[in-house]
Amino acid sequence: MTEAVFREDAYATECEAQVVAINDRGGIVLDRTIFYASGGGQPGDAGAFEFNDGSCAIATTVYDQDRKTIVHVPQESASLPQVGQDLKVVLDWEKRHKYMRVHTALHLLCSVIDFPVTGGQIGAGDGRLDFDIQDADAIEKDAVEEQINAIIAGDHPVSESWITDAELEANPGLVRTMSVKPPMGSGRVRLVSIGADGSIDLQPCGGTHVKSTSEIGRVSIPKVEKKGRQNRRVRLSLSD
Repeated sequence: MTEAVFREDAYATECEAQVVAINDRGGIVLDRTIFYASGGGQPGDAGAFEFNDGSCAIATTVYDQDRKTIVHVPQESASLPQVGQDLKVVLDWEKRHKYMRVHTALHLLCSVIDFPVTGGQIGAGDGRLDFDIQDADAIEKDAVEEQINAIIAGDHPVSESWITDAELEANPGLVRTMSVKPPMGSGRVRLVSIGADGSIDLQPCGGTHVKSTSEIGRVSIPKVEKKGRQNRRVRLSLSD
């Protein structure tokens, strides 16, 4: 199993690693990585591997079929390192930081719109959540935007903690998403908390987040769309 450095330090932009395998599709497996593997609506990270006799551009990062092995997908025609080779992992930080800002902002969207989430997607600068809402007038776009920006400006801390699988099963209300369930089976589940003791938002999440709401910057809610009889899609964008 690859050591997921990004879980301990989402701000790490470089690390040293060793190639442990290259699969039959050319995917590269390392002993440790700072690259987040696609999951929970957050895209996999991109960047590059640097080694003595060259470099390898990484297009994205995914999980293998076992959902434990992190696989780095090289760009087409990239020069691959060798198994056993030591290298430097260099993250595309500009893109990742935008993912982090959007992801945390979407958690705030959950706190403002108190309905079950049926789906979502994170992009480099924008994202969206789908809510299980029958009333088409239940979301007032301008009011939601004002509430979220007020929370962002409050500079609230974003932190993480861990609970056991049993504790999550005993508190099903922590899970806001209907379509994506938090990973269980390892014995513990990661919680992301916004505000003192999760006063603003508290929910299971394996993604990367900023340290404070003020780091998100101002956001806009450009559109609320009807997607089916009782599904409302709320889009969010970073203002910069």
